[in-house]
Amino acid sequence: MQAFVYHSVVRENGVIEIPHVPLRKGQKIEVIILPEDGEGAELMAASESSLRFWDNPVDDEVWNDV
Repeated sequence: MQAFVYHSVVRENGVIEIPHVPLRKGQKIEVIILPEDGEGAELMAASESSLRFWDNPVDDEVWNDV
């Protein structure tokens, strides 16, 4: 699955604009909106901060031999 991340500001009447999306015309998409302030941002930051765990050459070597 390919994901695109865009940051936008909600305008009058709840309008959100995003730049050109590199997908074909008529392709169905799913849009998930995460506010940058509040609980959603904290949860996202926590999930991204723990990615260093996976960047471990010893672990990579062990799992590659399994």
